[in-house]
Amino acid sequence: MSATAPRRACGLDFGTSNSTVGCLRPGQPTLLALEEGKVTLPSVVFFNAEDNSTSFGRAGLGEYLAGYEGRLMRSLKSLLGSSLLDGKTEVQGRALHFRDLLAQFIGELKRRADRQAGGEFEQAVLGRPVFFVDDDSDADRLAENTLGDIARAVGFKEVSFQYEPIAAAYHYETTLAREELVLVADIGGGTSDFSLIRLSPERARQAERRDDLLANGGVHIGGTDFDRLLSLAGVMPLLGYRSLLRSGREMPASIFFNLATWHTINFAYTRQVLAEQQRLAMDAAAPEKMQRLLGLIGERAGHWLANEVEQAKIALSDADTCTLSLERLEAGLSHELSRSEFDQATTSLVERVEGTVGDLLRQAGVGAGRIDTVFFTGGSSGIPRLRQRIAAVLPQARAVEGDLFGSIGAGLAVEAARRYG
Repeated sequence: MSATAPRRACGLDFGTSNSTVGCLRPGQPTLLALEEGKVTLPSVVFFNAEDNSTSFGRAGLGEYLAGYEGRLMRSLKSLLGSSLLDGKTEVQGRALHFRDLLAQFIGELKRRADRQAGGEFEQAVLGRPVFFVDDDSDADRLAENTLGDIARAVGFKEVSFQYEPIAAAYHYETTLAREELVLVADIGGGTSDFSLIRLSPERARQAERRDDLLANGGVHIGGTDFDRLLSLAGVMPLLGYRSLLRSGREMPASIFFNLATWHTINFAYTRQVLAEQQRLAMDAAAPEKMQRLLGLIGERAGHWLANEVEQAKIALSDADTCTLSLERLEAGLSHELSRSEFDQATTSLVERVEGTVGDLLRQAGVGAGRIDTVFFTGGSSGIPRLRQRIAAVLPQARAVEGDLFGSIGAGLAVEAARRYG
């Protein structure tokens, strides 16, 4: 293939929160601009009921937040490996299979990438977490097969997979001048994945890297789980979570869990759920909280609230406190969240991720003191408490922060060039 011919192979990172597509092009950036000049496309689909249109990424989220009637779908990757994947949901008066929803988004990713690259991509290396599903190899295999089938259905002729942390390692390797033993910590929207791998400029020239990989590990914990627990601890009590009914019973919790979890928010908008909450409101010991909940359901503002919680989580990476403006729920309503509150709410998640790192080292038979570098990638790797606990496991390793949203896609592009030329 000549230097001017359009590339046929790409690396595609379909992420829980953001997605990228990359290919190696002489003298040009690896990652393709997918929306508004940015290389990330938020993994969002919005079905606009007012003009019967479908939009993606920032545009879709912007339409939703602007108040257009419709259905917002986010954290689409979380459907893979879940029982929801074989189900359907109502969109614009018709039943939409969740598999078809994934195909719509991945197909849009490919169309945008093809347009930016000036030619149609025929082969793709897709990133995948170490485990789509924890402790269930059959479900994990099914999730990968489903994603591969969808990629082929939208136009890729050849599809293969690479673990996301290994892809990030290959991207980091392009910056090295000497050999390092590296723990890649890829903490994204849906999973926390780790790879222990030897990297060097000399090893990068080898086609077979199997002996360089010492261990892989992962756990199905990511940024959306931190969002969920922050929401349940700090925000959902304002809507009645854990409040009492006059009978002395606690409010049923299922609606609050649905509203705190990105890919189940729409379940809170059914007529059956609304009728149940209206019935409970008549027996509520704190009726003002139930009125906020009913208002949120009526306005279908669950994704707006989840977005506010996510932005608060991000703000708490740099500040001790942040204030949520909740005027949309009630005039004059605001609420302060603190980093200590966030840390306390997410202790169990951090401990499980920390334990995964320890298990990985034992699996590899490598002492913590031998690790040269921890390479952080993935948008959720910036959570301070999480970094601190990983650093405590590896006190002698230096911490390097990669492109939090682009390292995996860039590494997949390197792998695509290696596999397909």
